[in-house]
Amino acid sequence: MVNEEQPEVQPPPPPPAAPPSEAPVATAAAPERTDGDTGAPDTRGGPERRRRHFGRRKVCAFCVEHVKDIDYKDAGKLRRFLSDRGRIEARRKTGTCAKHQRWLAIALKRARHLALMPYTPEHIRVSGMSTGRR
Repeated sequence: MVNEEQPEVQPPPPPPAAPPSEAPVATAAAPERTDGDTGAPDTRGGPERRRRHFGRRKVCAFCVEHVKDIDYKDAGKLRRFLSDRGRIEARRKTGTCAKHQRWLAIALKRARHLALMPYTPEHIRVSGMSTGRR
């Protein structure tokens, strides 16, 4: 038997190092954001997400006036609760409470059924009724 020496296998050379401008930069860890009310970590977005400040909460106009029922025949009062597209405005936009929003929706639907209020924006264009908000 012939004793043959096997050549040593060397590992491949490491890849060339990145230029200094592309090297990762170590940054200080940002302080953990928390929800201001509960103190729990804020997980709704990244550090770029900011809380919106809406100012004062809207007050229900019907509660202020102590309204017992909403009259579906008073189209002028109901008109301000319709959008320019003829849709019933949301509570967050008008500021009405849940109870009065339900009453308002029923009154608007009754007024629409009797053709006192529009169903679609085409009815607004044909009749010339405007919401007064432009």
